[in-house]
Amino acid sequence: MFNRREMLRRSGTGFGMLALAGLLNEEAKGSYIADPLEPKAPHFTPKAKRVVHLFMNGGPSQVDTFDPKPALDKFHGKAIPEGNLRTERKTGAPMRSPFTFKKHGQSGIEVSSLFELTARHIDDMAIIRSMHADVPNHEPSLLLMNCGEGRQPRPSFGSWVTYGLGCENRDLPGFIVLCPGGFPIVTTQNWRSAFLPGIFQGTYLDTKDMAPDKLLPNLPPRGASLAPQRRQLDFAQELNQTHLARAGGDPRLEARIRSFELAFRMQTEAQEVFDLSQESLKTREAYGDTVHGRQLLLTRRLLEKGVRFVQVWSGAGQPWDNHDGLEANHRKLAAEWDRPISAFLYDLKQRGLFDSTLVQWGGEFGRTPVAEFPALNGRDHNHYGFTCWLAGGGVKGGVVHGATDEFGFQAVENRVHVHDLHATMLHLLGFDHTKLTYRHAGRDFRLTDVHGKVVQGLLA
Repeated sequence: MFNRREMLRRSGTGFGMLALAGLLNEEAKGSYIADPLEPKAPHFTPKAKRVVHLFMNGGPSQVDTFDPKPALDKFHGKAIPEGNLRTERKTGAPMRSPFTFKKHGQSGIEVSSLFELTARHIDDMAIIRSMHADVPNHEPSLLLMNCGEGRQPRPSFGSWVTYGLGCENRDLPGFIVLCPGGFPIVTTQNWRSAFLPGIFQGTYLDTKDMAPDKLLPNLPPRGASLAPQRRQLDFAQELNQTHLARAGGDPRLEARIRSFELAFRMQTEAQEVFDLSQESLKTREAYGDTVHGRQLLLTRRLLEKGVRFVQVWSGAGQPWDNHDGLEANHRKLAAEWDRPISAFLYDLKQRGLFDSTLVQWGGEFGRTPVAEFPALNGRDHNHYGFTCWLAGGGVKGGVVHGATDEFGFQAVENRVHVHDLHATMLHLLGFDHTKLTYRHAGRDFRLTDVHGKVVQGLLA
């Protein structure tokens, strides 16, 4: 028994299949209309139009950044009165924070000395101190934070957003991932499109060297001008469409065909947007001539050009995973981020982008208030309770939502699961998270699976 495409190919000496290939070619030529990245309206009018995810991969310590716990000073080196929760590794006594906290802004929210510059924007930020996830392992927690599922292949948050909203600039990818020095743990699974069309997956850039020819080594044309390249691509795409028709349709091949078109259009647009020398000296100095300073300056330029979702990572592997040497490592990592984040938020405000850009900061989980055994110089993974913050894009500023216990071990008040965070962020983008779905394998899938509730206290 043959499917319809095979029947067309075998009957009438193949003329039916040729007609189908012709129709597909016509559809391809009209792809400027049928482009899946064409801007689309969400379910209701949103505050946020785009997302920036600042990913502190490895897991920053909440009790050393945005969740002060004076009880740790009192019980430093002693036993917790009610005993420890179960931890992934063997842990000992509580460990006081080596960093000082003080109040900032009119809201008086306490922030660690690690993020004093970022804290200048505290009245525009919602600090969620009651986050919790499912397990204390990096791999499933990264996938949960990025894809809403820690075990099965699912589309990433950025893929869902570009699927739902499209992109405002068809000459650039809708979803861009910046990570210096290589991949984080679980690599490209963090920004995969899974069963969504491949055009919605993240485009990864290694930002260790930001020179345009290093950042995009294979993009600039070599020898040929754009006109002959266009003719070559048209010919190749005709062959590709014919092959696609004969194959009976293949999402991977369709994604490859679209990627060729996007790469061609990027040759002029991308080289311009990635050239940071076009920025004024004052602006470049504000961000700082560092890896994260350049990453966030590039992020702002990408947002201005209509990119829908930008994810900015700390670096390859899991930099914030400080089981020992936490004081020195957290101090170094925070110093690399603090000034660029402050400059970025200020720049968004100055350019009128802040109110329409949703910014998320955090890791895949937090860290324990008790130290790794036996020394008091590092912390284990903690999924029971941790902190992230949101800013811009309809977020209620100058608020603290939820709380952990007196030691910062477990979320106990107004608990927010990762599914709730995703539901809330989708709401700020104009989506009912239960209705942003994609039919696959006989089921309607969504980012939040069958969970999640919008956290009203985070909405302006």
